[in-house]
Amino acid sequence: MKNGHAWFITGTDTEIGKTFVACALLHALRRTGLSALAMKPIAAGFDENGFNDDVERLLAASSVQPPRALVNPYGFRAAIAPHIAAEEEGRAIELAQIVDAFAQLQAMADAVLVEGVGGFCVPLGASCDAGDLAALLKLPLILVVGMRLGCINHALLTQQAIAARGLPLAGWVANRIDPAMSRFAENLAALQARLPAPLLGVVEYGTTPEQAALTLRLPDQPLPAITQMRFPG
Repeated sequence: MKNGHAWFITGTDTEIGKTFVACALLHALRRTGLSALAMKPIAAGFDENGFNDDVERLLAASSVQPPRALVNPYGFRAAIAPHIAAEEEGRAIELAQIVDAFAQLQAMADAVLVEGVGGFCVPLGASCDAGDLAALLKLPLILVVGMRLGCINHALLTQQAIAARGLPLAGWVANRIDPAMSRFAENLAALQARLPAPLLGVVEYGTTPEQAALTLRLPDQPLPAITQMRFPG
Protein backbone atom coordinates (compact mmCIF):
# COMPACT_ATOMS: atom_id res chain seq x y z
CA MET A 1 0.00 0.00 0.00
CA LYS A 2 2.98 2.31 0.06
CA ASN A 3 3.41 2.53 -3.71
CA GLY A 4 2.55 5.87 -5.31
CA HIS A 5 1.40 8.97 -3.49
CA ALA A 6 -1.43 8.81 -0.96
CA TRP A 7 -2.71 10.86 1.95
CA PHE A 8 -5.59 10.70 4.41
CA ILE A 9 -7.60 13.93 4.65
CA THR A 10 -9.03 14.60 8.10
CA GLY A 11 -10.53 17.68 9.72
CA THR A 12 -11.14 19.51 12.94
CA ASP A 13 -14.89 18.91 12.66
CA THR A 14 -17.62 18.17 10.18
CA GLU A 15 -18.61 20.82 7.60
CA ILE A 16 -15.20 22.50 7.61
CA GLY A 17 -14.27 21.87 3.98
CA LYS A 18 -12.51 18.49 3.82
CA THR A 19 -14.09 17.70 0.46
CA PHE A 20 -13.32 21.17 -0.92
CA VAL A 21 -9.66 20.88 0.09
CA ALA A 22 -9.47 17.32 -1.24
CA CYS A 23 -10.76 18.56 -4.60
CA ALA A 24 -8.22 21.41 -4.57
CA LEU A 25 -5.42 18.95 -3.83
CA LEU A 26 -6.60 16.72 -6.67
CA HIS A 27 -6.30 19.68 -9.04
CA ALA A 28 -2.86 20.50 -7.61
CA LEU A 29 -1.70 16.92 -8.14
CA ARG A 30 -3.04 16.88 -11.68
CA ARG A 31 -1.13 20.08 -12.42
CA THR A 32 2.10 18.19 -11.74
CA GLY A 33 1.20 15.68 -14.43
CA LEU A 34 0.04 12.95 -12.08
CA SER A 35 -3.20 11.07 -12.45
CA ALA A 36 -5.14 11.51 -9.22
CA LEU A 37 -8.34 10.30 -7.64
CA ALA A 38 -10.02 10.42 -4.26
CA MET A 39 -12.17 8.07 -2.27
CA LYS A 40 -14.78 8.80 0.35
CA PRO A 41 -14.92 5.44 2.13
CA ILE A 42 -17.90 6.40 4.27
CA ALA A 43 -20.52 8.96 3.33
CA ALA A 44 -23.80 9.81 5.03
CA GLY A 45 -26.57 11.78 3.37
CA PHE A 46 -27.85 10.66 -0.05
CA ASP A 47 -30.58 12.26 -2.15
CA GLU A 48 -33.59 10.50 -3.64
CA ASN A 49 -31.54 9.55 -6.70
CA GLY A 50 -28.86 7.86 -4.61
CA PHE A 51 -26.20 10.55 -4.94
CA ASN A 52 -24.03 12.12 -2.26
CA ASP A 53 -22.65 15.61 -2.88
CA ASP A 54 -19.17 14.90 -1.47
CA VAL A 55 -18.74 11.76 -3.56
CA GLU A 56 -19.89 13.56 -6.72
CA ARG A 57 -17.49 16.45 -6.16
CA LEU A 58 -14.55 14.11 -5.64
CA LEU A 59 -15.39 12.16 -8.78
CA ALA A 60 -15.64 15.37 -10.78
CA ALA A 61 -12.21 16.55 -9.61
CA SER A 62 -10.49 13.20 -10.24
CA SER A 63 -8.63 12.52 -13.47
CA VAL A 64 -9.89 8.94 -13.70
CA GLN A 65 -13.35 7.57 -13.01
CA PRO A 66 -13.16 4.35 -10.97
CA PRO A 67 -16.23 2.32 -9.95
CA ARG A 68 -18.35 4.14 -7.39
CA ALA A 69 -18.35 1.04 -5.21
CA LEU A 70 -14.61 1.53 -4.73
CA VAL A 71 -14.77 5.29 -4.27
CA ASN A 72 -17.55 4.98 -1.68
CA PRO A 73 -17.78 1.48 -0.18
CA TYR A 74 -20.23 2.62 2.49
CA GLY A 75 -23.04 5.07 1.83
CA PHE A 76 -25.87 5.75 4.26
CA ARG A 77 -29.12 7.55 3.54
CA ALA A 78 -29.38 9.79 6.60
CA ALA A 79 -26.95 12.68 7.09
CA ILE A 80 -26.03 11.64 10.63
CA ALA A 81 -23.04 10.17 12.46
CA PRO A 82 -21.91 7.09 10.49
CA HIS A 83 -22.09 4.59 13.34
CA ILE A 84 -25.68 5.64 14.05
CA ALA A 85 -26.58 5.54 10.35
CA ALA A 86 -25.04 2.08 10.00
CA GLU A 87 -26.92 0.77 13.04
CA GLU A 88 -30.23 2.16 11.77
CA GLU A 89 -29.71 0.41 8.42
CA GLY A 90 -28.62 -2.84 10.04
CA ARG A 91 -25.16 -2.70 8.51
CA ALA A 92 -21.64 -2.83 9.89
CA ILE A 93 -18.66 -0.85 8.57
CA GLU A 94 -15.88 -3.33 7.84
CA LEU A 95 -12.50 -1.59 7.69
CA ALA A 96 -10.99 -4.50 5.73
CA GLN A 97 -13.37 -3.80 2.86
CA ILE A 98 -12.21 -0.17 2.76
CA VAL A 99 -8.56 -1.22 2.78
CA ASP A 100 -9.22 -3.56 -0.13
CA ALA A 101 -10.98 -0.81 -2.10
CA PHE A 102 -8.08 1.55 -1.43
CA ALA A 103 -5.58 -1.01 -2.73
CA GLN A 104 -7.56 -1.39 -5.94
CA LEU A 105 -7.76 2.39 -6.40
CA GLN A 106 -4.01 2.74 -5.96
CA ALA A 107 -3.54 0.60 -9.06
CA MET A 108 -5.64 3.07 -11.08
CA ALA A 109 -3.84 6.37 -10.44
CA ASP A 110 -0.51 7.88 -9.45
CA ALA A 111 -2.01 9.54 -6.37
CA VAL A 112 -4.94 8.69 -4.14
CA LEU A 113 -6.56 10.85 -1.48
CA VAL A 114 -8.72 9.25 1.20
CA GLU A 115 -11.21 11.65 2.74
CA GLY A 116 -12.36 10.79 6.22
CA VAL A 117 -15.83 11.35 7.62
CA GLY A 118 -16.47 14.04 10.22
CA GLY A 119 -13.51 14.58 12.54
CA PHE A 120 -10.58 12.31 13.31
CA CYS A 121 -12.24 10.51 16.23
CA VAL A 122 -15.73 10.00 14.79
CA PRO A 123 -16.97 6.50 15.70
CA LEU A 124 -17.46 4.04 12.85
CA GLY A 125 -18.83 1.28 15.06
CA ALA A 126 -18.79 -0.02 18.59
CA SER A 127 -15.04 -0.60 18.61
CA CYS A 128 -13.47 1.54 15.86
CA ASP A 129 -13.30 5.12 14.68
CA ALA A 130 -11.98 7.20 11.78
CA GLY A 131 -8.55 7.28 13.38
CA ASP A 132 -8.40 3.49 13.30
CA LEU A 133 -9.08 3.60 9.57
CA ALA A 134 -6.22 6.06 9.01
CA ALA A 135 -3.91 3.86 11.08
CA LEU A 136 -4.90 0.73 9.18
CA LEU A 137 -4.22 2.41 5.83
CA LYS A 138 -0.83 3.60 7.16
CA LEU A 139 -1.13 6.95 5.41
CA PRO A 140 0.27 10.35 6.34
CA LEU A 141 -2.48 12.79 7.25
CA ILE A 142 -3.43 16.22 6.00
CA LEU A 143 -5.45 18.18 8.55
CA VAL A 144 -8.06 20.65 7.32
CA VAL A 145 -8.63 23.37 9.91
CA GLY A 146 -11.92 25.23 9.58
CA MET A 147 -10.89 28.77 10.48
CA ARG A 148 -13.50 30.04 12.91
CA LEU A 149 -13.75 30.84 16.59
CA GLY A 150 -12.51 27.80 18.57
CA CYS A 151 -10.36 26.40 15.77
CA ILE A 152 -7.11 26.57 17.74
CA ASN A 153 -8.38 24.20 20.41
CA HIS A 154 -9.99 21.88 17.85
CA ALA A 155 -6.83 21.76 15.74
CA LEU A 156 -4.48 21.11 18.65
CA LEU A 157 -6.71 18.39 20.11
CA THR A 158 -6.92 16.71 16.69
CA GLN A 159 -3.15 16.88 16.28
CA GLN A 160 -2.70 15.30 19.70
CA ALA A 161 -5.09 12.49 18.76
CA ILE A 162 -3.17 11.88 15.53
CA ALA A 163 0.14 11.79 17.41
CA ALA A 164 -1.31 9.40 20.00
CA ARG A 165 -1.94 6.89 17.19
CA GLY A 166 1.65 7.27 16.05
CA LEU A 167 0.59 8.65 12.67
CA PRO A 168 2.52 11.26 10.69
CA LEU A 169 0.94 14.65 10.08
CA ALA A 170 2.18 15.67 6.62
CA GLY A 171 0.71 19.16 6.76
CA TRP A 172 -2.36 21.24 7.40
CA VAL A 173 -4.60 23.60 5.44
CA ALA A 174 -6.29 26.69 6.85
CA ASN A 175 -9.75 26.92 5.29
CA ARG A 176 -11.48 30.28 5.76
CA ILE A 177 -15.02 29.03 6.28
CA ASP A 178 -15.95 32.16 8.25
CA PRO A 179 -14.98 35.25 6.23
CA ALA A 180 -15.89 37.48 9.19
CA MET A 181 -13.65 35.63 11.66
CA SER A 182 -12.15 38.10 14.11
CA ARG A 183 -8.34 38.19 14.36
CA PHE A 184 -7.80 35.70 11.57
CA ALA A 185 -4.09 36.52 11.18
CA GLU A 186 -3.46 36.09 14.90
CA ASN A 187 -5.25 32.74 14.97
CA LEU A 188 -3.32 31.56 11.93
CA ALA A 189 -0.03 32.58 13.56
CA ALA A 190 -0.95 30.74 16.76
CA LEU A 191 -1.62 27.56 14.81
CA GLN A 192 1.61 27.88 12.84
CA ALA A 193 3.55 28.22 16.07
CA ARG A 194 1.92 25.18 17.67
CA LEU A 195 1.16 22.60 14.99
CA PRO A 196 4.25 20.44 14.31
CA ALA A 197 3.64 20.24 10.58
CA PRO A 198 3.91 22.66 7.64
CA LEU A 199 1.09 24.93 6.60
CA LEU A 200 0.25 23.83 3.05
CA GLY A 201 -1.77 26.94 2.32
CA VAL A 202 -4.67 29.21 3.17
CA VAL A 203 -7.90 28.69 1.26
CA GLU A 204 -9.76 31.97 0.93
CA TYR A 205 -13.53 32.12 1.33
CA GLY A 206 -15.44 32.01 -1.94
CA THR A 207 -12.72 30.48 -4.10
CA THR A 208 -13.18 27.44 -6.33
CA PRO A 209 -11.15 24.24 -5.89
CA GLU A 210 -9.28 25.09 -9.10
CA GLN A 211 -8.36 28.52 -7.72
CA ALA A 212 -7.43 27.09 -4.32
CA ALA A 213 -5.13 24.56 -6.02
CA LEU A 214 -2.91 27.43 -7.16
CA THR A 215 -2.33 28.52 -3.55
CA LEU A 216 -1.68 25.09 -2.02
CA ARG A 217 1.62 23.28 -1.92
CA LEU A 218 1.70 19.51 -1.84
CA PRO A 219 3.13 17.63 1.15
CA ASP A 220 6.77 16.65 0.99
CA GLN A 221 6.92 13.53 -1.14
CA PRO A 222 8.92 13.08 -4.35
CA LEU A 223 6.75 14.67 -7.04
CA PRO A 224 7.30 15.85 -10.62
CA ALA A 225 9.09 19.17 -10.93
CA ILE A 226 6.98 22.31 -10.95
CA THR A 227 8.18 23.02 -14.50
CA GLN A 228 6.25 19.97 -15.67
CA MET A 229 2.92 21.33 -14.46
CA ARG A 230 0.04 20.80 -16.85
CA PHE A 231 -3.63 19.91 -16.84
CA PRO A 232 -4.15 16.33 -18.03
CA GLY A 233 -6.28 15.87 -21.12
